[in-house]
Amino acid sequence: MGRPIRTRRQATLASLAAELGVSRTTVSNAYNRPDQLSPELRRRVLETARRLGYPGPDPVARSLRTRKAGAVGLLLTENLSYAFRDPAAIGVLEGLALACEDAGVGLHLVPASPGREDVAAVHRAGVDGFVVYSVPDDDPHLAAVLQRPVPTVIVDQPRVEGVDRVGPDDAAAITGMANHLVELGHRQIGVLCMRLARERNDDFASVQRQREAHFHVQRTRLAALAKAFEAVGVDWASVPVVERFDHTVDDGASAARQLLDAYPQVTALVCTSDILALGALAEADRRGLRVPAELTVTGFDGIAEAERHGLTTVHQPVLDKGKAAGKLLLASAEHGAPRVITLPTELKVRSTSAPPRTAEQMWFGP
Repeated sequence: MGRPIRTRRQATLASLAAELGVSRTTVSNAYNRPDQLSPELRRRVLETARRLGYPGPDPVARSLRTRKAGAVGLLLTENLSYAFRDPAAIGVLEGLALACEDAGVGLHLVPASPGREDVAAVHRAGVDGFVVYSVPDDDPHLAAVLQRPVPTVIVDQPRVEGVDRVGPDDAAAITGMANHLVELGHRQIGVLCMRLARERNDDFASVQRQREAHFHVQRTRLAALAKAFEAVGVDWASVPVVERFDHTVDDGASAARQLLDAYPQVTALVCTSDILALGALAEADRRGLRVPAELTVTGFDGIAEAERHGLTTVHQPVLDKGKAAGKLLLASAEHGAPRVITLPTELKVRSTSAPPRTAEQMWFGP
C-alpha cells in the first residue's frame, strides 16, 4: 500500500488571527471594513491569508450574523435565457445591474418559467429585496415574494397596493400612437399583442379576454387603443386582435400572417412591442406588401433594432427603468406611502407609418 496522502487543514479566521497575533475582529475588518485598518496592516493580513490558504470569511455565516445577503433578487416569470435575449429585458437588467454596482451589492436572478407553480426558488433566494419584472397579477411567484419580509419594487406590472413601482404611463403613450394613426386616416386596423394571461392563447383575443387580461400593461394599452379609435367611430369589437404567448420575431410574423389572412383589408398593424412589429415587417416583406405604402406597422419600446428598421414606435427608457427600480429598492431612507416613478415616453415617427392607400391607389398602383 502507498503512503496515505496528507492534506493541509484549511486555515480559519481563528488560526489566521493567531498566526498574525491580532484579534479575529482585525482579520474580519481586513475583508469587510478595510477603512478600520492601516494599509500596511491590511496588506499583512491579506498576504498571510494567501500564504496559509485562508479563503476569507464564510459568506453564509456572515449573512446569518448580519441578516444581510448583500444581493438583490430579480424575479421574471420567463425562462432564464429571456433576460439575455429580449432587448427590452436586457436594458432593464443592465440598468438594475448598474444600480447594484453603485451600491456594492450582487444581483440574483430568480427565473420562474410560465406555467410553473413551484415557488421554491423565491423561498430559497438569499436576497435583501426583490425587483419584480413584468408579471401577471395572479402569478404565484409574485404572491410568494410579497409574503417575504423584504422590500419589493415592481417594474411595469402589476399594480399592487402598497408596493413601490416603476414604469411608463402606458395609456398616455399608446394614445399618442393611436392619435398619430387616426390623423393619418387609418380606420381599418389590426393589433398584435403580447400574452394576456398565464394560459397559452396563440389566436385572436376576444374583447372580453382583453378586458380581463391579467397582464395589466397589455390590458391598459388595448383599452387605450379602443378608446381612441372608438372616438372616431371605429367599433372596437370589429378590430382583430391577435395574441402571442411567446415574444419573438417569429411569433410576431406568425401573428401578422394569421391576422392578414383573415383581414386583408387592414391598412395598419399596431403592435404592443417592437419585437412583434419586427415580425410583422418580415411578414409584410414575405407577402410583397410595401411598408408604409400598402401597410403601416408600428411598435412599442424603442429598441435599437427598431430604429435600424425605421420603425414608428413609442420609445421608453428601459435602462433607466432598471436603474430607477434598483435605486428605489436600495434607498435606505424609511418611507410611508408607496413610491411610484413614472418614466417619460416619446413617440418616434419614422418610415413605417403613412396614410392608408385609397381604393383607386390599391387598384392602379402608386
